[in-house]
Amino acid sequence: MKYSISLVLAALAANCIVAASHHPFDTLLAKRDNPEIKKKTKAIMGAATPQGCFSDTGDMNLTRTITPDKPWKDPSEPADAEPKTGMSSGLCERICKAADKKSFALANTNECWCGQSYPPLIYETDMKNCNFPCSLYAPDACGGMLSNGTLLYNVWNTGIGLNVMYLSPTVSTTSAAPSSTGTVAPTSSSAGATEPTPSSSESSAPDEEKKGKSNTAGIVAGTVVAVVVVLAIVGGVFLFMRRKRNKEIEDEHRRNAAVNAFIGKPPSTSDGMSMADARLDPVLVQRRLSDGSIADNQDYSRRILRVRA
Repeated sequence: MKYSISLVLAALAANCIVAASHHPFDTLLAKRDNPEIKKKTKAIMGAATPQGCFSDTGDMNLTRTITPDKPWKDPSEPADAEPKTGMSSGLCERICKAADKKSFALANTNECWCGQSYPPLIYETDMKNCNFPCSLYAPDACGGMLSNGTLLYNVWNTGIGLNVMYLSPTVSTTSAAPSSTGTVAPTSSSAGATEPTPSSSESSAPDEEKKGKSNTAGIVAGTVVAVVVVLAIVGGVFLFMRRKRNKEIEDEHRRNAAVNAFIGKPPSTSDGMSMADARLDPVLVQRRLSDGSIADNQDYSRRILRVRA
């Protein structure tokens, strides 16, 4: 009987040992060593969604750094709530939402970055590279680091807005953002990613476009000037001819007036026809003014006898 009881107790002890080996604490430690790598997801209104792992933060600003020696207390929490001593995706989301920001990024340096857009796509790396556990909540991944020491950032959408754009490669302010821990945030060159340089064809395209526009503007300007010059010449010729004609008409009127003043107005006849002065023409002086006039060589002082039947 005692032997049987001993066997039962031994079996129970063995079960306890096996159960202890699968304690949730051991599972949490396993997750701490291997945090959950979330896939890049389409943005959803009202929910935080992961948008990738990047080696740059773009135009985001360093909003909060929380460490055990620099704890932080959320103003929205009750007064008796304990201050936060680390970082997690949920905490950074609340910080950036309170600042009305559409995106945020997490780094393994307990930093929370907030902004209105995503970093340039040229800085995006594999999501598996962002595998550092968050100090406040181990299952969350807070950035990572490449083999060359480049810091990586988990970039999220806060859920405030869906129209969040990726920045162009020339926009990056990570190097200008000071870190509250006393270290300088990595620049785009130290992040192991170089900005693409435009090819000769891409760089020459804007120049050719500008030249084409300038040539077109020059042609249009030259055409306008030529039209104005032609119109001015035509107008000048027209005015010259008109003035010349008016002058000729005035000269003709002056000549006619002078002739009329010299000749004078001729006497008017009974039949209303004008006659020229006979004194100006010697032939007319010798002629009689009328064919029916009486000859001057006859004597009209005596009566002429006539025979009447």
